[in-house]
Amino acid sequence: MTWWDRLWQWEDTHRQGVDITITALLTLSLVPASVLAVAGQDAGSSAALVSLCVLGVVVPLAWRRTRPAASVALVYTAALLHVVAGFPLLPVDVVIPFSLYSVALHGPRWAHRTGIVTAMVGAVVVGAAVAMPYDRAGALILMVLIASIFLVAWAFGLVRRSRREHLEALLDRAERLEVERDQQAIIATAAERARIAREMHDIVAHSLSVMIAQADGGRYAAVQDPDAASRSLGTIAETGRAALTDMRRLLGVLRDAPGTGGPGRAAPGVLADGQAGTDAAVTSVATTTPQPAVEDVEQLVAQVRASGVRVSYVRLGTPRHLPPGAGLTVYRIAQESLTNVLKHAGPDPGVTVMLQWQPAAVTLEVSDDGRGAAAATDGLGQGLVGMRERATMFGGTVTAGPRPGGGFRVRATLPTPGSGTAAEADDAGTPTRTPTLDPSGGTPS
Repeated sequence: MTWWDRLWQWEDTHRQGVDITITALLTLSLVPASVLAVAGQDAGSSAALVSLCVLGVVVPLAWRRTRPAASVALVYTAALLHVVAGFPLLPVDVVIPFSLYSVALHGPRWAHRTGIVTAMVGAVVVGAAVAMPYDRAGALILMVLIASIFLVAWAFGLVRRSRREHLEALLDRAERLEVERDQQAIIATAAERARIAREMHDIVAHSLSVMIAQADGGRYAAVQDPDAASRSLGTIAETGRAALTDMRRLLGVLRDAPGTGGPGRAAPGVLADGQAGTDAAVTSVATTTPQPAVEDVEQLVAQVRASGVRVSYVRLGTPRHLPPGAGLTVYRIAQESLTNVLKHAGPDPGVTVMLQWQPAAVTLEVSDDGRGAAAATDGLGQGLVGMRERATMFGGTVTAGPRPGGGFRVRATLPTPGSGTAAEADDAGTPTRTPTLDPSGGTPS
């Protein structure tokens, strides 16, 4: 910013004080000069009338920016009065172009347009009153000179007005962009918090459900079959370790990046005395382990089956690649559905997990023959809501409800990007079915 811009900025900030000061100085200088000019032209004229007209021209400049239309109207009226009184030109008339400049800069459009038209009329009137009786050519030249002065003042005011409006538009745009940036940050933060909340819910709810089921089963079987209790404890330990790994992976984004250690911080995986740190190494690996995908659904089913639940896994169609987010969504929906089976389906339910690859979508269906609509619930869970939110993010749908004849079914469908002709041909042929025996030794589901 140049010194000229800083000066204009300071003047605009202190506009009221500057206007009053300028008005006072012009009054002290121009009123006596105008009275003396009139006295020199006509000794018999009334100094009081001339002083009143001069004050009428100067005083309205004090509110030339707060009331520009009223200010220029009073200035023009006072100037017209002294022209009618027989004194077309006075020293105070030098402020009239300044008043026109002010209304062009600060006034509404109709005001400055009316002001320039009235100024042109005034230039003709003054030129005719001063020089027309003596020299018509001189009167024409005087009219053009006065009109040129008014036009220059008006144009300068419009240039300043355009620059000011441009700067105000830039400032307003910057403020709106700043507000939009803050709003986007708030929305992104809320979305990230919701995502973390969904991940935490899926990890904690599923793992704890498996651990509770194993603990209850181990407690009942400990008296008659100590080996079953030992197996239950092993499953609980494995589930707890897996949950801890998932938690560390999820919360790893909240920690400092590896290698950014500060004073007193050792390198990742190494203790302060130079020995390998097992916990730190596990943490480092956990934060870099990929998130689960649709390929891990079968492993999830095996984990639940190991807890004693009769669950079978069926795959139809030819698997295709899914984006990481969509694959994670399918996995989390399956995980939450199996968690709900452990919590609400009752004792010894039979569960079927079906993953069907269609030409343009992938469908996951988890159904059981448990309590269904009779299952008790506290109404505080967010599992089904989280499933629908996850599926909606990828343009999918989730339906859940009791099955006819008993049990409960969750069905999720997600579109698969880039479905090709080969996939459609595979789906049109004989579907691939991967049956899995349930732990009771029954027939394939």
